[in-house]
Amino acid sequence: MASEVRMTLPTQLVLRTLLDRPDQELYGLELSAAAGLASGTLHPILARLERLGWLRSRWEELDPHEAGRPRRRYYSLTPDGAEKARIALARASSSVDRLRALRPGLSGGSA
Repeated sequence: MASEVRMTLPTQLVLRTLLDRPDQELYGLELSAAAGLASGTLHPILARLERLGWLRSRWEELDPHEAGRPRRRYYSLTPDGAEKARIALARASSSVDRLRALRPGLSGGSA
């Protein structure tokens, strides 16, 4: 389905970070730090989620020369995107749980 997102671990980290603060806009550096992802990993995910309509973004209205820094691009989940993110994360978690049931050694802990 075209509106589905490949639920890689980095994508899950981005979605969980955004869902932690669903009513707040976050800019790229904030998202990068909160999700623990490098900018080169983060921005393609954000672009993909925005193309799918899960996210919206806007450029900060600011004169970079007056502020002494570049403008920030802010991101937030759309209402539909937040719902789809919750469902997709639940499915991803369920898939991991099924894998762990089949292969108990995949629990991530040491033996």
